[in-house]
Amino acid sequence: MCSDAALVMDIKAGNKKALGKLVERHKKLAYRLALGLVGNKDDAYDISQEAFLRVYRSAKTYDEKQPFLPWFYTIIANLCRTWLQRRAKSESRMVAVDEAPYLLVDDANPEMHLIRKETIARLRQALLDLSFDDREIITLQHFRGMSYDEIAGLLNIPRGTVMSRLYYARKKLATLMRENDG
Repeated sequence: MCSDAALVMDIKAGNKKALGKLVERHKKLAYRLALGLVGNKDDAYDISQEAFLRVYRSAKTYDEKQPFLPWFYTIIANLCRTWLQRRAKSESRMVAVDEAPYLLVDDANPEMHLIRKETIARLRQALLDLSFDDREIITLQHFRGMSYDEIAGLLNIPRGTVMSRLYYARKKLATLMRENDG
């Protein structure tokens, strides 16, 4: 199997099939990262597609001595930041991240279903109320299941910084959840 760096080098040489291989390899990762950062399925899909277009257009700037995933993640994160800034300016209405689980009604305990639905809605809103950096670190650790070392490598920051940022982001999230508990 060809490495990610080799695929980007093939893209740089004009091989469009290499881009297809890279997309197949990382499309789920790109979508899930974007979804965690922007909180909207449709926008996450658009952002993940745009990220691959950016890889294609920016292949000439890629340093094959560096790992692919941190470079790719930077592209996704920058696209998410831009999207969030535009959304803040336009204040457009958000579409829920994932309504599918709410369509399943648990006849055994409808009260627990309602409580779960309300808790998830509060959590989703609290995550969206966090700063981009706080949402990013929580998304990578809790929703992507990345280790401190993986996050440190991806964001190019020390492991201790990851731990510190995660600690303070969790505190802010807990505060927001308590504030929204009324």
